[in-house]
Amino acid sequence: MSQDVKVVDFKGLEPVLNLRNDTTYVVNFWATWCIPCIKELPYFQKIDSKYKDENVKVLLVSLDFLKHIDTRLRPFIEKHEIIADVMLLNDPDSNSWIDKVSPDWSGALPATVIYNRNFRAFYEKSFTYEELQSIINQNLIKK
Repeated sequence: MSQDVKVVDFKGLEPVLNLRNDTTYVVNFWATWCIPCIKELPYFQKIDSKYKDENVKVLLVSLDFLKHIDTRLRPFIEKHEIIADVMLLNDPDSNSWIDKVSPDWSGALPATVIYNRNFRAFYEKSFTYEELQSIINQNLIKK
């Protein structure tokens, strides 16, 4: 069964980028046409599975076009058995929101925000699983 993809504009996404609680959030900006994004998706999946009981939440924010949600995005999610939450950011005025995600973001993909109430970092790069795991382990809020 395919998961539901929530379609949001930046106003709908912004609160998710600024939560202050015991959870560590891993918010990855990607697209089905981005080769480095696709290469690292299994690592985010693995993080989502491995840390699900440790207050770590992975959110995959797709920057695919809304018109491709049924022809590209949903089939991609199903084919790759993506279980992490997926949102489609449908806000074409990227110049108005890229700096709000991070002033360091050029707009290139992949890009990832990892944060919790004690820590926030932005990465405009591809990850290995080991790099992701290391950042999360160093900044995890212990129960």
